[in-house]
Amino acid sequence: MVLALLAAAANALAMVLQRIGVEEAGAAGGSRNLMARVLRRPVWFAGLALTTASFLLQALALSRGDLSTVQPVMVTELLFLLAILALWFRRTLTWREWLGATGTVVGLGIFLVVSGAGGGQGHPTRFDWILLLIASVGAVALATLAAQRGPRAWRAAWYGVAGGVAFALTAAFIKTATNLWSRGPLLVFEHWQTYGIALAGLAGLVLSQHALEAGPVAASQSALLILNPLSSIVMGVWLFDDRLHTGGYRFALEGVALACMFASLFLLSHSPLISAGAEDHLSAGRRQLDRTAGAAR
Repeated sequence: MVLALLAAAANALAMVLQRIGVEEAGAAGGSRNLMARVLRRPVWFAGLALTTASFLLQALALSRGDLSTVQPVMVTELLFLLAILALWFRRTLTWREWLGATGTVVGLGIFLVVSGAGGGQGHPTRFDWILLLIASVGAVALATLAAQRGPRAWRAAWYGVAGGVAFALTAAFIKTATNLWSRGPLLVFEHWQTYGIALAGLAGLVLSQHALEAGPVAASQSALLILNPLSSIVMGVWLFDDRLHTGGYRFALEGVALACMFASLFLLSHSPLISAGAEDHLSAGRRQLDRTAGAAR
């Protein structure tokens, strides 16, 4: 859990640094394209280094813990992002942020304590993987199809659903790769799941970018933050024999705790500090693209 928290914090800071790098590059203007200017910003590379560190920390967390614990803990990235933005830009947190942060911590804490997740050392069979890939790819395809029509918030939310499932599948591949590494580093490169990390991760990245472009960041972020841990819990139980204590009152209490956490994350996603900043960033990017296209014409 400590490694997962560190991974979440590193990724949150990476997002801020890379966003600053992109905005600085956009403000600089000039004849070069945006990406060329971004690559000249040390702050952007600092963000890239932190993104790499976050990935390694997540892999270490998954090698020592189970998918049903690590991925729910990773949603604290939103809390770290909120804290960094508030401190960096000296913004005052309102009741919305405090209530959302408290609800997320309380809901996550109760779920982790009550579920007492253990196990996580199972070895999936080929049949397990085939069924999971069919279910995951089918879910992503249906969500992407649903995102093609409708209001902007609807489209953004469905892209967020697709991205959440893709990132959960990425975590499952990482978990398998870390298990293989413990049995011998060379085994990692002999199994297709290792290369699945790149494919699923790229799919999740593309889908999350489409979600940001399709509509309000609050809608896409809410859907992604809810579907990612839910999908990870299902995959952990399915593939790696994660064991959750669900007897008696525990199942109902776990459901209430997750509902509290998801409602709090939904509330945080609508925080102006997060949603307005992302929307401003997108608007700046669109303006830069428009200027580039106009210059080309």
